[in-house]
Amino acid sequence: MAKILFASILFLWSFQGLAQDKFIDRNGVVIFEASEELFEEVKAINSTATAVFDSKTNELASLALVRAFEFKNSLMQEHFNENYAESDQFPKAIFRGILKNLDLAGLPPSGKKVQLEGTIDFHGKVKEIQIMVNAQLVNDVLSLLGNFTVTPADFDIEIPRIVRNQIAKQVEVKFDFKLKKK
Repeated sequence: MAKILFASILFLWSFQGLAQDKFIDRNGVVIFEASEELFEEVKAINSTATAVFDSKTNELASLALVRAFEFKNSLMQEHFNENYAESDQFPKAIFRGILKNLDLAGLPPSGKKVQLEGTIDFHGKVKEIQIMVNAQLVNDVLSLLGNFTVTPADFDIEIPRIVRNQIAKQVEVKFDFKLKKK
């Protein structure tokens, strides 16, 4: 009986040790904007993205449900989901990557820029990105802020000719993750 108790304690202790290497945000914010001057704003916000960071490997993964992107205009949101993102067929946007040369122990309180390399899987296509992000660690919360640019063509999304001038050719994507240590 003592051996089983000891083994259980050892197992739970080792599992707890693994969990301490993870940082999680279940309410991450991802914003994309493809607005053109003189036309209606084309901007959507998703505040339910999940992000996980493993401090042992510096790997970062994020998942955003495509239908969770909210537009000011409900018709625009409907067109985005049905005609462009085809969110019934491609329900998730997934990022997988690594924060290069990030040392949490040596991260200054004011934060610093670190390189993020990885892939974005959206609309059935995968695109590689390399960007600089702001990383800051305060009270066991890792803040990651960044932005990058993509095009609809990167993901085989065709913009109909009738609205082509109303949607930017470059789409600005911003993210804000507040990952809490687990």
